Amino acid sequence: MSAYVNVNGVITDAAHAMIPVYDHGFLYGEGVYEVFRTYHGVPFLFDRHQARLRESASRIHLEVPFTDEEIERRSMATWAASQGNPEGLPPRHGHEAYVRILLTRGVGEITYDPAACPTPSLVIIAKPLPPTPSAWYDEGVKVVMVEDIIRNHPESVSPLIKSNNLINNALGMQQAIRAGAAEAIFRNYRGELAECAQSNLFIVSKGVVKTPPLEAGLLAGITRAFTMEVGAATGIRCEEAVLKDADLFGADEAFFTSTTKEIVPIVQVDDRTIGDGRVGPITRKLLAEYRLKAEALSMVGRP
Repeated sequence: MSAYVNVNGVITDAAHAMIPVYDHGFLYGEGVYEVFRTYHGVPFLFDRHQARLRESASRIHLEVPFTDEEIERRSMATWAASQGNPEGLPPRHGHEAYVRILLTRGVGEITYDPAACPTPSLVIIAKPLPPTPSAWYDEGVKVVMVEDIIRNHPESVSPLIKSNNLINNALGMQQAIRAGAAEAIFRNYRGELAECAQSNLFIVSKGVVKTPPLEAGLLAGITRAFTMEVGAATGIRCEEAVLKDADLFGADEAFFTSTTKEIVPIVQVDDRTIGDGRVGPITRKLLAEYRLKAEALSMVGRP
């Protein structure tokens, strides 16, 4: 199995997928995206991802000329093709999908005038969900603090736009890769903790789960919100709070959340240990409850 791509309704393998170089998503990074995964072949929190896609698009004055149902249909047809299953039969046992939806301004002349692009481009990439090492959940991971780069200033590019232009994230994540770390934590222009390069950040202090507020300059993560809902339903207090370096280094536990990786424990930041250096009980409980709720929701949505 490998990635398949749907470009404006045409599905091909990744090697043969094409989009014109005059597409403004390529020329200027004008576009937005979402990533969702499946549980038991059922798109997880798809409605929330679509709502955020539309909100991101509206913030750059980009029309979304597709219904949620059409985008879901194209997504699942692309996933079926990647499984060697063009008829769209239920997926093989154990195979879950990673689906990336990209909406761009579309093809037009080399100009910033949006009127030059009458039709947005819709690109969907579907492939098997990349496995996360089990050791990440059992033993935790190392992350790094991003140095010399801050998160985009909210008055420059709104962090609420899930934009195709990810140079800030890419540069931060490259620092993590060079350090052999799983993630990279950004500060904002005030020196507060904001978010990670590919995920949202949480700490646990004296039994309370805390995550930076949106005002710190971060994306409103779908998994971030779902994790807080799981915490509330489980009796774990979760709240937004301005966090600084000292809060992280003095925390009892820490973790990050993302669509594809769920909840990943953090046990080391740069060369400093978080808590006792082991995965904490609240993180373990949240992850277990998260998976139970995700499984339950997927069973409701199964055909």
